[in-house]
Amino acid sequence: MRVLHGMSEKKPNLLSRISRNRRLRTEICAQRDRLYRLAWSWCHNQHLAEDLVQETQARALDKLDSLREEARLAVWLTRIMANLYRDQFRKTREETGVEIEPVEEEETPERITDRSQLVQRTRDAIDALNEDQRQIITLVDLSGFSYADTARILDVPVGTVMSRLSRARKKLREQLELRNVTESKVVPLRK
Repeated sequence: MRVLHGMSEKKPNLLSRISRNRRLRTEICAQRDRLYRLAWSWCHNQHLAEDLVQETQARALDKLDSLREEARLAVWLTRIMANLYRDQFRKTREETGVEIEPVEEEETPERITDRSQLVQRTRDAIDALNEDQRQIITLVDLSGFSYADTARILDVPVGTVMSRLSRARKKLREQLELRNVTESKVVPLRK
């Protein structure tokens, strides 16, 4: 009886583990678009962003057993990607991928041109930030991660996140002022 009891105990554990892994694989695949947008905003290159996301997903699938809290899957995946980026994909830069939400006013050629110029100035301002500043802005302000989640992703203390973010926002404001982008001209960034 004892042997049978031990065997039946292992079976549910194995089945629940298989079920968990299947569910997590589906969720990891569902994160692809979010990861791609974030990767592209970091490396500014379509092919590198695709490689980064693919490598992130492959590593995550390989290390499913190391995920402790399923509810923190997005943070866990982003941390894997941030580590990969830091290790492998940092060298290539082109332009920053920040999209602007449409203004809900009547579209005229002048407004379209103005908005297009504003988008370009904003991209240029973000591109002028150093890599750490650009990364922290995209994680907190564009992707909406909390300071604690960002600290876990970047493997730094929360205080470091706060100080980097403060410096990044200040530098971004300075860069926007240099490009004659005032508060009255700013439109919300799409997350």
